[in-house]
Amino acid sequence: MRTEPIYQTRKITDLKDMMIQSANLYGSRNAFLIKDKNGEYYGKTYSELKNEIDALGTALIDLGLKDKKIAILSQNRAEWCTTYLTVTGGVGVVVPLDKELPFNEIENLISRAGVNAIVFSSKFRNEMTKLSKTSAIEYFIDMDLEADDNNFLSLQGLIEKGKLLVSNGDRRYLDAVIDENKMVALIFTSGTTDLAKGVMLSSKNIVSNVRAVCSMLYIDETDSSLSILPLHHTYECTANFLVMMYNGCCYSFNEGLKYIVQNLQETKPSILMLVPLILENMHKKIFKQASKNLLSKLKLNVALEISSFLYNFLKIDIRKKIFKQVHNTFGGRVRLVISGAAAVNPDVSNDLCAMGIRIVQGYGLTECSPIVAVNNDRGFRHDSAGKALAGIEIEVENVGDDGIGEFVVKGDSVMLGYYENPAATSKVLKNGRLYTGDLGYIDEEGYVYITGRKKNVIVTKNGKNIFPEEVEAYLAKCPYIKESLVWGRFYEETGETEVNAQIVVDMDEIKERLKLNIISKEEIYKLIQSEIKEINKQMPLYKRIKDFTIREEEFAKTTTKKIKRYVENIG
Repeated sequence: MRTEPIYQTRKITDLKDMMIQSANLYGSRNAFLIKDKNGEYYGKTYSELKNEIDALGTALIDLGLKDKKIAILSQNRAEWCTTYLTVTGGVGVVVPLDKELPFNEIENLISRAGVNAIVFSSKFRNEMTKLSKTSAIEYFIDMDLEADDNNFLSLQGLIEKGKLLVSNGDRRYLDAVIDENKMVALIFTSGTTDLAKGVMLSSKNIVSNVRAVCSMLYIDETDSSLSILPLHHTYECTANFLVMMYNGCCYSFNEGLKYIVQNLQETKPSILMLVPLILENMHKKIFKQASKNLLSKLKLNVALEISSFLYNFLKIDIRKKIFKQVHNTFGGRVRLVISGAAAVNPDVSNDLCAMGIRIVQGYGLTECSPIVAVNNDRGFRHDSAGKALAGIEIEVENVGDDGIGEFVVKGDSVMLGYYENPAATSKVLKNGRLYTGDLGYIDEEGYVYITGRKKNVIVTKNGKNIFPEEVEAYLAKCPYIKESLVWGRFYEETGETEVNAQIVVDMDEIKERLKLNIISKEEIYKLIQSEIKEINKQMPLYKRIKDFTIREEEFAKTTTKKIKRYVENIG
């Protein structure tokens, strides 16, 4: 089933073309809102940004970096975005790196990619100093240097040099021709079930996805967004940053998770890109505050019921008035939150929507640039990932007796392949169709439902499939459980594979609920055991949790807060 676009979008051939058009259309509007060292905000217009891109691109080509790989390693900031747009706009191939990785892993990715230059923030100056003595990288470019220093070049210095070159007639970057089918971005996957692979994306891949998102969700130049998720991840990069640039919106930068509320209130965004963990934590805080006394909790539940009824049935919207305090926490302007990376608890989505904060859930993967499906402006379901984007075909193959099969995707946003890994590429790319490894089904109206990953499925002796993610969703509803990991364990005495779970408990919640400061391990185990007993009653026999263990440390996660299952090595 194909999805027709809801909104008309302007044609762009590549990211350089996008920025030329955006500068012409929105030149005097702010592309970025930036906080300076004194804590004051200032704007950078689309015209100013375009001039900086042209200058930096010219300077990088002058260094001999045409068609070379240039890595970016920093926190989310304007310089990250400027560098990305510059490199993809006619210099070479951008390699965004995950700043949260241990540095030996970063070194490994730099080596695997064959990076020729790296643009970094001063936070990594010590690591870069060491790397400059051992690596084959030609140029180290510091975002925070005012002038060149020893082995490091100043990013601002390069921009000033490039401006001079452009003013003297240098058009090597301005006239650079971009092959839409050639790799412009090399993005390493987060690696939840395996080691990271290098995904090769072309201009055609990226811009087709930007336009497809904009054809399903209404966004215009009056919108703004706060960058919270890591920019090296294509979800934030394409679906937030580039979508904002395409539409002439203002993009600002979160200073860290502990500053989210402060930055929301300072920048007052209208659109946010989040992952379920952040949404669920916000939801938990709202209800925790209300649960301090019975009356407050009752008032909240009544308010949610009234708000939902008036909006859904009478089309009377008083949600922002009733939940003014919640909206003020988000800055007062948030109208749309796009959630991805994992499924959102439908209760969370329903409650926040009843408060006037629309939660739109989608589905994607790096190999698809990344968005594949999204709940759009003509309809959405809280328990679904939405419908396929316009221009993308989703099919379900190898469907089992339960109606569940593997999603296969076709469209312009499907990657070129895995970098220097033809074997892995041939496993997932067949005749231009991507075998995602994700399992689920599509209903009669075209809504996509994700049940889990192919690699994670637990198969019982009688051939029934159990999706760990489904069981984990049940566990997530327990207030005493912070996170869980479910897998299948084979029991020799029965010859059966049964469900087991590792659980990280929320000690603060347990202490608050039980009104105790000191709780023994035995008491904690009994509490979780009783919760699991209740959870098991909600599931068929073959899906029930047979055994569990409680662990003290949290699971290893990607920067989008997904558990790295392969790292845990259980089963």
